Amino acid sequence: MLFIKCDELRPGMRLARPIYSKKGALLYDRAHVLKDLQSIENIKNFGLIGVFILEPAEPVPPMTQDDIEFERFQTVMYHEIMDEMEHIVKTHKQERFPNICAQIIKSYGNLNKKITFQQALRSTEDYIYKHSLNVGILSAMICHSLGVSLSDQNEAVMAGVIHDIGKLTLSAELQSKLNCTQEELSVIDAHEVAGYPIIDDAFSFLPNVRRACNQSRKILYDYWRNNIVDTSKALISAKVLVVAGIFDKETAVRVDDAPISEVLVIRRMMQRSDVFDHKVVKALVDSLNILVPGVSVELNTGEKALVIRTNEADFLRPTVLSFKDNTIIDLSNTGAYGNLEIVDIMKTMDNRYIMDTSKMKALGITVDEPEYV
Repeated sequence: MLFIKCDELRPGMRLARPIYSKKGALLYDRAHVLKDLQSIENIKNFGLIGVFILEPAEPVPPMTQDDIEFERFQTVMYHEIMDEMEHIVKTHKQERFPNICAQIIKSYGNLNKKITFQQALRSTEDYIYKHSLNVGILSAMICHSLGVSLSDQNEAVMAGVIHDIGKLTLSAELQSKLNCTQEELSVIDAHEVAGYPIIDDAFSFLPNVRRACNQSRKILYDYWRNNIVDTSKALISAKVLVVAGIFDKETAVRVDDAPISEVLVIRRMMQRSDVFDHKVVKALVDSLNILVPGVSVELNTGEKALVIRTNEADFLRPTVLSFKDNTIIDLSNTGAYGNLEIVDIMKTMDNRYIMDTSKMKALGITVDEPEYV
């Protein structure tokens, strides 16, 4: 799978991912062949910076109905959030914002199953809007897993969507930059604070929305500058915003920067419980499919392995099959494999593979059999 900028698209290329209209109508499905220049021109007119294209002999990657719906939902809500945030910046009044957040909660704030959190590619121009949407979705799922009240969940989702509105006045480069200097961090922080009067005006009826934004900003401000971090008085919505915001920021797929894997990001959070509330991090883990059957991983011995069974008690210690010698390694057995651990997910465009379970069973291996992995 390759990412091709719209200006470099050519007739005969096959789409790897579906393309939707602003309203969620399917325009081009996966495996659609761009037959002529008009098809390419249509894609350019959708405002996309580029699309994922299948290589000549590459099969269409597996997607469940949940995956397809998630991608469609992201497309629709991204445009709604962009329009609403631009309206709020101009008028200091929200118009459709409560409805947007209600849609997020309805779709992803009441799930009793994990989802595969697919990151859409971001450019410097659309980074804030896509980040805001994803933080809202993650906040909704985390709050549901935590079992907080609907009012707390609503405030967390609202804070997640609106928290970066002040950064819209930043240069496009700084809006999406992952590794910043101390000077750049100060500039970004100043713009974030400058957005709070807008939040105050638009959400005067919900003061905890602004409070959550400010508390999470202060927590991360101290974290990035190696100051002492104090979360003892932070709202639950602020703690959720810290975890959801960092998770999305660091796993985001950028045009000019490689994402950090979900495993590494969560490991870092677990090592800093003073910054990232461990209950909130666990709620995030309990909401997502991460180390599921079919994911290829790297072990701290340098070996490569395939996850064949999840571990709900500790997702970082599943059962894996070593590529080296077909050995089954149950990482949950710390007595036998206490020093062995997963370092990272293997760096591939798509870490999901179709498993040939018949061959696995012939080897006497019991595997989980999800619809896809």
